Amino acid sequence: MNPNKQMKIARRGRVAAASAVFAALQFAAVHTATGQVGALGPGLAAPAGRMAVTAATPIETPQPAVPVRACTAPAEFVHFERPLLHTMRRLDSGQPLTIVAIGSSSTAGAGASSPEASYPSRLAVELRARFPGREIAVINRGVNGEETDDMMARFASDVMAAHPQLVLWQIGTNSVLRDYPLSPHGAQLREGIEELKNSGADVVLIDPQFAPAVLAKTEAPGMVEQIALTAKEENVNLFRRFAVMRDWHEVQHLSFDKFVSPDRLHMNDWSYACVAKLLGMAIAEAATRPIAAAAVHESSASAKPAVP
Repeated sequence: MNPNKQMKIARRGRVAAASAVFAALQFAAVHTATGQVGALGPGLAAPAGRMAVTAATPIETPQPAVPVRACTAPAEFVHFERPLLHTMRRLDSGQPLTIVAIGSSSTAGAGASSPEASYPSRLAVELRARFPGREIAVINRGVNGEETDDMMARFASDVMAAHPQLVLWQIGTNSVLRDYPLSPHGAQLREGIEELKNSGADVVLIDPQFAPAVLAKTEAPGMVEQIALTAKEENVNLFRRFAVMRDWHEVQHLSFDKFVSPDRLHMNDWSYACVAKLLGMAIAEAATRPIAAAAVHESSASAKPAVP
């Protein structure tokens, strides 16, 4: 045979063999990375950012790493001073637990990608994970644009009618945005808290969000202080959302675009989920404290300080 022809045939054979090996490696890598078969065994996926092939040496992939933001806050911001006695008794009895979240747009879920990403929806997921096997409902009664008196007008139909053991009341933001004076709001807030307590439910207040549109208003710090003082005077718990979000920005150095929607006011999916996680931790702890300690706290809390 012509020597030149023999060399061409040999080259074609080597190319074909190399192509077959490369195809086999690609097939094994794809199937292993998707958790099917491969060097890691059936049903196991490759480590994140890597692809395993039939050879033992992992191959780096060009995929960029996805940054993970931890959901954290100082312990004092997510600890309730008072036990949630009605919630505790309901959980102890094994009966279904009903929670009503009433508020304005940041309760309704403005800024979230879907209703399932609102904080009440995420809170239900968190609590069911903490209390497996328990029937827990978190009813979202948020209405965009409402103020304290608007919510109070809905108490009978949207809160009491559900017979909740716990009410989460998010207030203050819209009054700040509309530059309303603080004094009338304080009186309304005390009246609303008393009405909720008389219904036989635990009450947790949620203060405004730490967001640029809120911070632009001079009344924002005063509203946060007023809500905290009223919660203390009325012996109800407060979830310090403003302080939690301020910690994200000023201590953890997260930029606003990481946890605030483009409108510079509402939260986003990540911040709604994080608030729900932290709130779920606080509720779970306050609803599972030792009964004796909770009873002592209840009796001492019944002697309310005089309101000036």
